[in-house]
Amino acid sequence: MDERVFIEPVPTAETQAFWTAAGEGRFLVRRCGACGKAHWYPREHCPFCASGDTEWTEGSGDGTIYSFSIMRRAKPPYVMAYVTLAEGPTMMTNIVECDPETLRIGDPVRVTYVLTSEGKALPMFTPKGKVSP
Repeated sequence: MDERVFIEPVPTAETQAFWTAAGEGRFLVRRCGACGKAHWYPREHCPFCASGDTEWTEGSGDGTIYSFSIMRRAKPPYVMAYVTLAEGPTMMTNIVECDPETLRIGDPVRVTYVLTSEGKALPMFTPKGKVSP
């Protein structure tokens, strides 16, 4: 197997807007109107103050690598990572379009979209300023 197969996202009522925006190349983040904090994963109630006053906001698509691991036994190998978004929350994701051996914790990354076999857009991240292999 030379190419990764990505599982189709299964949108819920809470996440449908996120997946629709991803299909349009936009990265949304949920933010609380009561405490002002952004949170990940997308959900209607704030995990910090339990307020239901949350809304979708345009995310910058920027972040930094908090932690990562190269899945070397997978065919093909890939990179799992935690990326801290510029908006504050940390999300689990993949780092793509890069040489995994050059990645470092703290590297700046930018959202990119990888398509599933059925054409759904999955947000992942790619290093800023590093050359792909």
